[in-house]
Amino acid sequence: MRVAVSNNKILFSLFLGLCGSASAQKRADSSFATRQLDEVIVQENRLAAPVKAINRNITIITRKQIEAMPVSSLTEVLSYVPGVDVRQRGPEGIQADIGIDGGTFDQTLILLNGVKITDPQTGHNMMNLPISLVDVDHIEVLRGAAARIYGINALNGAINIVTRKATETGLIINGSGGSSFKENENNKLYDAYSLGASGALVKGGNSQSLSVSRNQGNGYRYNTAYDNYRAFYQAAFNNDSLHQYNVMAGFVNNGYGANGFYAAPGDLNSEETVKTFLAAVSNTSRINRNWVMTPRISYRYTKDDYIYIKPDKYRNLHNTNVLGAELNNTFTTAIGTFGAGVEGRYEHIKSTSLGNHERSNLGLSGEYKSIADRRFTFTLGGYLNYNSFYGWQLFPGADVGFNITPDLKLYANAGTAQRLPTYTDLYYKGKGIIGNENLGPEKASYGEIGIRKFSGKFSYSGSVFYRQISNFIDYVKDTAGVSDPAKIDWRPENFQRADMTGFTLNAGYTTTLQPQSLFNSFGVNAGYNYLSPSFEGDALSTRISRYVIETLRHQFTANVRTELLHHFSVSAAARYCMRINYKDYTLIDARVAYKQSRYQIYADATNLLDVTYVEAGAVLMPGRWVTVGASFKL
Repeated sequence: MRVAVSNNKILFSLFLGLCGSASAQKRADSSFATRQLDEVIVQENRLAAPVKAINRNITIITRKQIEAMPVSSLTEVLSYVPGVDVRQRGPEGIQADIGIDGGTFDQTLILLNGVKITDPQTGHNMMNLPISLVDVDHIEVLRGAAARIYGINALNGAINIVTRKATETGLIINGSGGSSFKENENNKLYDAYSLGASGALVKGGNSQSLSVSRNQGNGYRYNTAYDNYRAFYQAAFNNDSLHQYNVMAGFVNNGYGANGFYAAPGDLNSEETVKTFLAAVSNTSRINRNWVMTPRISYRYTKDDYIYIKPDKYRNLHNTNVLGAELNNTFTTAIGTFGAGVEGRYEHIKSTSLGNHERSNLGLSGEYKSIADRRFTFTLGGYLNYNSFYGWQLFPGADVGFNITPDLKLYANAGTAQRLPTYTDLYYKGKGIIGNENLGPEKASYGEIGIRKFSGKFSYSGSVFYRQISNFIDYVKDTAGVSDPAKIDWRPENFQRADMTGFTLNAGYTTTLQPQSLFNSFGVNAGYNYLSPSFEGDALSTRISRYVIETLRHQFTANVRTELLHHFSVSAAARYCMRINYKDYTLIDARVAYKQSRYQIYADATNLLDVTYVEAGAVLMPGRWVTVGASFKL
């Protein structure tokens, strides 16, 4: 399941596409499928459409764009998207919370090839994925309440990561090493390395691929060392032109020092290991010329082992199992396209601090998409949900688009969604946090209007949105009559309402120069996102909020890239962030790359200004870091 592409982020995507060398992409990706942005067909659960036909706010980050960025993890890629708030607790995807338009990490739904990575324990673990950047074909970032498309937990949006499908047999080996050139307490340089390999076997209509990788580092400050293993397998089997079977399975073992993650400063020597296994099998069958049916089953297991100082002092051990099944259908008729689906999910957790709990969820969905017209299109539908804790709820949604010219579109959409409390919200009783079993689900209403131009050398877009969340869940401390707030536990509560108003602007320019010139291409892009939150209901005058006041108010990104002498490319990117409760800061990253037909070499420099900043909790992020890497096709 992918999504329908739209709006303001397309400009950002356009520039990032410029940042990648077209010739380099062909070389590096010759054994895998590669597509341009305007060729991406975004598929929702049931409906599909090309980028230019979509009436929703979606960013597409293509493989070519990722290749050009000075990044080494998925979370770092997402940090370049205005409107997406990436709050990392360390490099290389150790742990990261992903929010969209001021929402919390539990309000964003993560998907891998359309499989929902809902983690009922905590949203902290949703980016613990078995894939590396080399596995990614493109990333789809959907903004706005999206129950109509994805069901529950897509309160503020969804991020679908689509992996590459093998097109020919081959092997690619990659590796990198880096350092901050600063010394640790043992007078050794802080450093890190990564090694990986991706192989593909293609025969007839069948394809299989396997990738493995290891990322290891001794950290960048005290107790921040990490060791990460990943393995990911996927296959496509085509019995005939009417039936295709897809299989994927992956495992990740992510261990790291958790200094300052949850209970600073007492957790100076804490450690955490998160292991995740994921598997899914799906089938796409054309029953007749008008009916396509897609069943899928999936399973996800996560073991989260957190040690505060040492096991006999304090330890949280969580084992979570999630089993899902869905059946989606698409019907093409003379009056438009209809989508219908049913899905079920069972969740179980056994935990030393949360207890032994289970719950189940059933969802029914239906959509109608009007016949494609040169000027006007619309989609409407709804999602009916039953949860064993909270009963039945209905979430409608609709979108509409009008083409002012073939290249200029005006669009609007409205949607609703729900986010279920996690088991941590409900049951946690431990160091610094006390759960609340009486929590209800969050509910959101969302509306947006925007305009975009997606063609030619110059592109632009802009959109304005309003979101209202009722029963908003936030962790708070009531400080009334208390002299030391540090001695009070955090407790989640439902607030009456949380409103968010925001807008996004993007503009980009790209050009291809003469082949015989020194510079072969040039691109520049700038994006700005503004958020203004407000709250009604319970007063916050005597309370400290954990998430409400951590919203990014201002977020600005700028990128510039050029290719020269057909083999060299240079890119630079800047991010400016200002949170409501934190100082503003600017980060500048850069990449220089040299590419040939069977290999490429690059050098990255991140946080060039050596800025000291925090994205989550009390975790200081790395300062200046230099990485050198290479990939080889065998």
